[in-house]
Amino acid sequence: VQLQASGGGLVQAGNSLRLICTVSGRTSSSSVMGWFRQAPGKEREFVAAIEWSSDSPFYGHSVSGRFTISRDNAKNTVYLQMNSLKPEDTAVYYCATGRGGLVSQIANYDYWGQGTQVTVSS
Repeated sequence: VQLQASGGGLVQAGNSLRLICTVSGRTSSSSVMGWFRQAPGKEREFVAAIEWSSDSPFYGHSVSGRFTISRDNAKNTVYLQMNSLKPEDTAVYYCATGRGGLVSQIANYDYWGQGTQVTVSS
């Protein structure tokens, strides 16, 4: 299983970005897709997740109401639309695929992409 994340960049606060994660070699055990982020000196933080077979998304507290996760099963692609970006959203964003369970737990994810940098200037 390989994941390729893209779409990061440098934006001003209040603007938007859309991250893309394309999955190849996905198996039936990869039931959920998640986005995490890690800022310098901080632990990796859960951002959002969605199941391949369900339309119910999950969000971390700090992004709820601003970020939207969606998926295209035919393209094996997951998107993270990030609106109203804040400087504290600056981080490397990682996509990952996992087997389910508590979607905010890093341990439930088996495969990770390489990360894409998001920088929000004030």
